[in-house]
Amino acid sequence: MKDAWFTIQKIDPLTFAISEYGHWEKVHSFLLLGTHSAALIDTGLGIDNIKRVTDQLTSLPIKVLTTHVHWDHIGSHGQFTDIYVHEGDLNWLKHGIQGLSISQIRNDISRDITSPVPETFNPETYKPFQGEPAGLLEDGDEIDLGNRQLMVYHTPGHSPGHICVFDKTNGYLFTGDLLYDQAPVYAFYPSTDPQSLTASLVKIAGIRGVREVFGSHHTLGLSPEILEEVKKACTYLRENDLAKFGTGIHQFNGFSVQF
Repeated sequence: MKDAWFTIQKIDPLTFAISEYGHWEKVHSFLLLGTHSAALIDTGLGIDNIKRVTDQLTSLPIKVLTTHVHWDHIGSHGQFTDIYVHEGDLNWLKHGIQGLSISQIRNDISRDITSPVPETFNPETYKPFQGEPAGLLEDGDEIDLGNRQLMVYHTPGHSPGHICVFDKTNGYLFTGDLLYDQAPVYAFYPSTDPQSLTASLVKIAGIRGVREVFGSHHTLGLSPEILEEVKKACTYLRENDLAKFGTGIHQFNGFSVQF
């Protein structure tokens, strides 16, 4: 399947990555199909309408699972009615992202674009989605899509309500902005928490049965061995009292963090 803005990649017959490689953020959203419903993990930048893609991939009812409320992950939320978010990010979804001005968001959405954008995109009027979700997600929630079981892990640090989603049926761990490669995982904004992020990394590194890790930026699909590196990295950060603001970028084997 080809699209003018999105790149659609089939992970398996029932799992799709919907990527925006024409933007510097290199954002991935993920569509997971079950037998009676589907889950869409995030909705991308909002430069173009991701629902156009999901409508072509499935006719199942879609639950949008928000990894966190940052503008590059909620761009097409307004196209869906069944949106879920962790309570820690609920206020941001309803009232806007804390500490981030609209001018900064518009600057970030419009810079370093390498692909033609649709005529409907105007960075001068771009506004992140704000609204009420259909429901809230909690740590330990299990979501049954029909022959496909998902588990929600609350993993704060990058944002208060950040979550990861583990597809128990297939061994896929979707880590949002908690873990990816090629650029630092950010926990240096006032709204972030380096110690919580470190604890969240330890938490996901202990999940059993992970076959592949899917971050929301950059390389699509990381080996589960990266979770062993995460364990070592977090031990190092804690033993050296580095999990705090102002200690800078810490580079490890396969990923990095910035505090």
